[in-house]
Amino acid sequence: MANKDYFVALSECHFMNPESMHEMAYYPGFERWWKSIDGVMRSWAGGRDLAGGAAMPEPRAHDLIKYMDQFGVDVCFALRESMMDVSGYATCMSTNAFILKEIEPYPERMYLECNVGPILRRGVKNAIWELEYLVKQRGAKLCKVYAPEDGPLNDKQLWPFYEKACELDIPLTVHTGMSYVCPQPSKYTLPILLDDVCLDFPELKIIAYHMGWPYHEELMGLAGKHRNLYLSLSGIIGWFAHAPYRGYHMIGEALQWVPDDKIVMGLDLAFDDMGKAVDYIRNLQMPEELQEKWGYPAITDATRAKILGLNLAKLAKIKPTKRIRTAPAPKVAPGSKRAKS
Repeated sequence: MANKDYFVALSECHFMNPESMHEMAYYPGFERWWKSIDGVMRSWAGGRDLAGGAAMPEPRAHDLIKYMDQFGVDVCFALRESMMDVSGYATCMSTNAFILKEIEPYPERMYLECNVGPILRRGVKNAIWELEYLVKQRGAKLCKVYAPEDGPLNDKQLWPFYEKACELDIPLTVHTGMSYVCPQPSKYTLPILLDDVCLDFPELKIIAYHMGWPYHEELMGLAGKHRNLYLSLSGIIGWFAHAPYRGYHMIGEALQWVPDDKIVMGLDLAFDDMGKAVDYIRNLQMPEELQEKWGYPAITDATRAKILGLNLAKLAKIKPTKRIRTAPAPKVAPGSKRAKS
């Protein structure tokens, strides 16, 4: 089987404003937040000691585009990093305006994934105004809802915001599962909270980030129940790249609950980890042992193409045409055989 030059699209590519980070650094919560990154970096990034000062690419557009070109990634959705609770809601790590300026030199390669939160704390009406402006005037394709710094996903005060997202027909990308950093609680993003949202807003497209880990089975069941709920590999894909059988099990189980047009890619990793993350799906094969003993389906070219970019392109309403012609040589995962196309 010839290797395919897949269209690749990644959401949740975080940019940080160095000036804003410097201005936030003296708050007591900043050091606590920074050190709390250790756990997720151990799993998702294979033990990379980011909190200890390990080198990583600058989280800016000019660095991201280099890795996109190197690893055959066609488009990304660029996202601000908020974390306003770190400073007691005095300031944030980057803004939507900063992202717009960053992506301006890269049309058709970088798109805006806005974040207008914390929605409840700033006022729902204010968040709705900014969302509508960014969608209608600045071309936002996705909108992140980051509840850990705000409040429960099923807080009825959010219903007007969800109504506006339906009206604008913009998918919401939602942090689900564990809250990985301090001082944020995990109780606001439990997957089960999305049940209320999906029941009341069946037309609202929701992309659940990080597969809802460690509540991923609950999320899979919900995605099987609700046609408008999608599963994203953002962030956790780095864990799969370092621990491939974990990924085989989670993706295999997800495909028992949902069709392959309901799983999408994302990054939420240091930019130089992009190649490992993309190659994991680009070369994904389901080991025959797991097909036989666990009933997981074989992975076809069509499934890989959908997960790598076609599904996200359809949700964001962009053309899934190749922007860069490069694809690494195919690899065969241990204990597996290539599936037929």
